[in-house]
Amino acid sequence: MATMQNYTAQLHPHQQAMAGVIARHVPGTADWETPVQNLLLFRRDAPTEPDFCLIEPSVVLVVHGTKQMLVGAEAFPYNTSNFLITSLDLPASSQVLEASAGEPCLGLVLKLDIRVLSELIAQGILPHARERSGRLSVGLGTMTPDILEPFRRLVDLLDEPAAIAVLAPLIQREIHYRLLLSDRADLLRQIASVDSHSYRIAKAVDWLKLNYAQPLRVDDLAARVQMSAPTFHLHFRQLTTKSPLQYQKWLRLSEAKRLMLNEHLDASSAAFRVGYESPSQFNREYSRLFGNPPKRDVEQLRQMATSRA
Repeated sequence: MATMQNYTAQLHPHQQAMAGVIARHVPGTADWETPVQNLLLFRRDAPTEPDFCLIEPSVVLVVHGTKQMLVGAEAFPYNTSNFLITSLDLPASSQVLEASAGEPCLGLVLKLDIRVLSELIAQGILPHARERSGRLSVGLGTMTPDILEPFRRLVDLLDEPAAIAVLAPLIQREIHYRLLLSDRADLLRQIASVDSHSYRIAKAVDWLKLNYAQPLRVDDLAARVQMSAPTFHLHFRQLTTKSPLQYQKWLRLSEAKRLMLNEHLDASSAAFRVGYESPSQFNREYSRLFGNPPKRDVEQLRQMATSRA
């Protein structure tokens, strides 16, 4: 097996540099919220099973190893030659495909700022994005030195904390500009254009995230974002792979899982907190999504966390 040092010799110099910084700041299996706003680093020392997550509008880079994102029935594998980009909050599953203790999977997630994207597009200095046939709000882009270079400078700021407040916003703005010049600029333009269906669906998703525990009338939500009910249903499913009610259910069950893990609520209390009126219905739907009843699932997750510590 190649050592970490030998493997990084095969990477672009910017990827080598970022791999070194990430490995130093994240010494074991973890997700690390950095002092740089909206920047997260991750490390995995072994392949993983798919893990449910809610992906915010963001770009994900792997500088060592291979991951994939599962959205609906589609898989998006990515490594050091490409990047993953999402333009909408998506229920998905994340999985590490290639990693070991000697060759860990290392990378970063940068949450995108829709306001910055809109400002850059409004300046009118960017070329028009090439149209793509897919409507799903996630895709893979080609990694280039122009994209890697500002990411390397952003990660380097972790070793210069006094400069973060001044330089990080400038570098992040440059990253947004570079992404708008990439071969996946289409995904970013569709969500930053205020007159687009994607923008309206994003507003509906924002409302659902804040009001997931409330009863949902889909026609009312469609009217809230100024869309007809049939058009709203069509574009919501195209962009998220779920109906609005399925999306709400996913939000409820995911929050219930968090409440049981982090706040130690029992299953019934968590069910009522997220809007369920029937604990038995909650148990059925939780088991269907996560593969185990709530109590057993949480116990297994805690055992896994203890074994990693």
